[in-house]
Amino acid sequence: MFIESDMKKGVTFPKGFKAAGVKAGIKKSGNLDVAVVYSEKDATVAGVFTTNKVAAAPVYVSKETVANKKARAIVANAGCANACTGEEGMKNARLMAKIAATELNCDEKKVAVASTGIIGAQLPMDKMEKGIKDAIKELSVEGGVNASNAIITTDTKPKTLAYELTLGGKSVRIGAMAKGSGMIQPNMATMLAFITTDANISQELLQEALSKTAEITFNMISVDGDMSTNDMAVILANGAADNPEITKKDEDYKTFCNALFEVCENLAKRIAADGEGATKFLTVNVTNAKNFNDAKTIAMSVAKSPLVKTAFFGEDPNWGRVICAVGYAGVDINPDKVSIKFGDVPVYEKGQGASHDDEALKKVMAAHDIAINVDMNDGDTDATVWTCDFSYEYVKINGEYHT
Repeated sequence: MFIESDMKKGVTFPKGFKAAGVKAGIKKSGNLDVAVVYSEKDATVAGVFTTNKVAAAPVYVSKETVANKKARAIVANAGCANACTGEEGMKNARLMAKIAATELNCDEKKVAVASTGIIGAQLPMDKMEKGIKDAIKELSVEGGVNASNAIITTDTKPKTLAYELTLGGKSVRIGAMAKGSGMIQPNMATMLAFITTDANISQELLQEALSKTAEITFNMISVDGDMSTNDMAVILANGAADNPEITKKDEDYKTFCNALFEVCENLAKRIAADGEGATKFLTVNVTNAKNFNDAKTIAMSVAKSPLVKTAFFGEDPNWGRVICAVGYAGVDINPDKVSIKFGDVPVYEKGQGASHDDEALKKVMAAHDIAINVDMNDGDTDATVWTCDFSYEYVKINGEYHT
């Protein structure tokens, strides 16, 4: 279950983890911009990464760390994405790991690195080196708050959580921090997610658990339909809880997977709700489709539609935009079978608008959290996608992002 009193600790909630966040001068704002997450002992590591063919240098370096199967630390910065930066960018990403490894007295292959911010700019390595060294000096079990603030860009708030469960009779903890607000579209979104746990689990099962969980959580969100160059979710499991090692898909594995799903779903929803300039949190439920791929494709089509998103910003119950997005999703459908509700108010059925209570519909549209329910009446498979509206502020934020 989520532990409200320890939410701020985030990645330092599990045993054996420390973190820190410092100001290195990489962000123009002068805010915290370099974070380090550290495990006091070797941790099993797993990760999932952006599928953008133009991936940033830190993505390649962190993939190598995951392939190594063991890690001790994660180093992340905000304010510069180190994407589209050529050989120098790769050299700098590796140097981030090397600097941290030297300070932590560990193998640089056991350090994952991540960056977020402006694409195309080289990392200011003088500032980065000092930032990494300063962060390592400040590592503590209370450092999760600063670490979570150091990785955000246009987010309005950091996203941290703490979760506790029982495995093999032992109390096991999961902590996490994430960032993501714009350029959000799987697979994955413009997001960084760092998860820590003191669970004892094999690398193969940890990777399988994360990959499957990401597919139905992080890969089910969209803010603006743009896929980033830098996305990653990395999990470290250091075994400090001393539960019997999970090496097969038994009840403990299922319990761990369920907990990891709750953690990642929580983070995914918070990323979507914190979309740049968002005033509404939209949940698109597609039910009774022929298969999951159809259901997800239709839900994403609705979630990504600028016309749908702007309608909800304006609290305009324009169901025509929703059925239009369903129709062009590229899935074979029968529009006469489809029914649509905003909240629990029907707006479309049997190929035309449905009679409804106008006052009830106004209340739905005025709410912050709104469900768009699309029933295909053509199968038995469902999918849910989380997104937000498009506001004037979204245009302002992104129009001024580089400058």
